[in-house]
Amino acid sequence: MSTTDNMLFNPVQLGDLKLPNRFIMAPLTRTRAPNHLPNALMAEYYSQRASTGLLIAECTMVTENTSAFGDDPGIYSQEQIDGWKLTTEAVHKADGRIFLQIWHAGRAAHPLLNGGKEAVAPSAIAIEGETHTPEGKKPYTVPRALTVSEIKAIVGDFRQAAMNAKEAGFDGVEIHGANGYLIDQFLRDSANQRTDEYGGSFENRARFLSEVIEAVTEVMGSGRVGLRLSPLNSFQSMKDSDPLAWTRFLAEQLNRFDLAYLHLMRADFFGLQQADVVPVAREAYQGHLMVNMGYSPEEASQVIADKKADSVAFGTGILANPDFVERVKQGAEFNTPNPDTFYTPGSVGYTDYPFLTQP
Repeated sequence: MSTTDNMLFNPVQLGDLKLPNRFIMAPLTRTRAPNHLPNALMAEYYSQRASTGLLIAECTMVTENTSAFGDDPGIYSQEQIDGWKLTTEAVHKADGRIFLQIWHAGRAAHPLLNGGKEAVAPSAIAIEGETHTPEGKKPYTVPRALTVSEIKAIVGDFRQAAMNAKEAGFDGVEIHGANGYLIDQFLRDSANQRTDEYGGSFENRARFLSEVIEAVTEVMGSGRVGLRLSPLNSFQSMKDSDPLAWTRFLAEQLNRFDLAYLHLMRADFFGLQQADVVPVAREAYQGHLMVNMGYSPEEASQVIADKKADSVAFGTGILANPDFVERVKQGAEFNTPNPDTFYTPGSVGYTDYPFLTQP
């Protein structure tokens, strides 16, 4: 496929931003933030990839003691704001654009990673299996069900995180509503067994998300806010009894917010839930639809040409190829991602993937 035929190279308006191409870097956890502090190494990593139409930075804690990974970054302190400025300034100097994904882990935050703080969730239902902790692999704990006043306080944490992201120089934020973390835990009925105004019906399960969107868009403006959803993903014991109806409901509800985009993960990591959610979202959602999970550049171009989506987010392809856009343009070979270094400290497997031509 020639560059002239590849729809990924067409500019696009995404909310308040004009993107030079439709390649998006998906948010990827990399655990390179010791003590939850963004740093110069992270700035190098993101700025290397600034030719991508939009970079979406990794999931970032909106409040302390909610870590799911150990060395995941935060955006709740002045020191973190200043640390993230290194990244935004480096990306902008390289003529890039970057959103910050803001996130609360909910029941995925193990107490051993958080100074003993109890995990919280919509309902007192634990994730099945074990997670990595400083004491080795341990079972997930049973979370404490949040009170209504605590839910309101977390909405406030998202609002403050948006304010902090703005101060740090981000072009916008992506609300993390996917992959079994707190917002997703409210959305899907396997994790939300509440009987109050935050549980039961579609409207009630979507209430927390709606309140977060309202808070964040008040700060950033709706044209600088995106949302990521994973209606099918069973990661972290997640499931919904009717994912297609749920996708349609959410997509229709999101129209009133006029967001920059809806970022939809099309599949289940484990293949347990099978459905085609993208056409459902495309039919119901009136804004910019970004899709993700396993797209090749060729398939991505065809999806855009067929108007099934407006942009495509790539994960490990951009992780391993800082010049991913140029490689697609030239039809060049890609570096192979090394999963052994996805979450290890330091520059190896992070900033040392080679460019076609070293910058």
